[in-house]
Amino acid sequence: MAEFEYGPVELHLIGFEGDRPAPGVIAAITDLIDSGLVRLLDFIIVSKSEDGEVTAIEIDDDTDRYGFGGVELAEIGIAGTEDIEELAAMIPAGSSAAVVAYEMAWAKRLAQTFAASGSVLLHSERIPAPVVNALLEAAQEEE
Repeated sequence: MAEFEYGPVELHLIGFEGDRPAPGVIAAITDLIDSGLVRLLDFIIVSKSEDGEVTAIEIDDDTDRYGFGGVELAEIGIAGTEDIEELAAMIPAGSSAAVVAYEMAWAKRLAQTFAASGSVLLHSERIPAPVVNALLEAAQEEE
């Protein structure tokens, strides 16, 4: 079997009010980390002033201050400057967001098996939870 150091990675842009995500958001992320389903690679707080100036803060050595306790970020910098600039364009002026890079640890073995067998993942798409739930709710109402 092919050996990978990392599984697939997803970048999320999580908008919030204030200068940091709500404690419940951090708790949900740490629960996933503790379960072994994901590994937190990178976490950047991005703020956009009313005049559009963007500030990015990497929380590498200050995870405790942001509610992550002793969680260590595995690959600080995986979300590069270009990623941050592109994602910052989606943040409304006068607000903030977190750029979060997660390794999908649960998918690492699957990726290794694909590679070892000569298979190639041709497309992957994530359907956001609100969309899935709205579709299922609409389908149930039609029944």
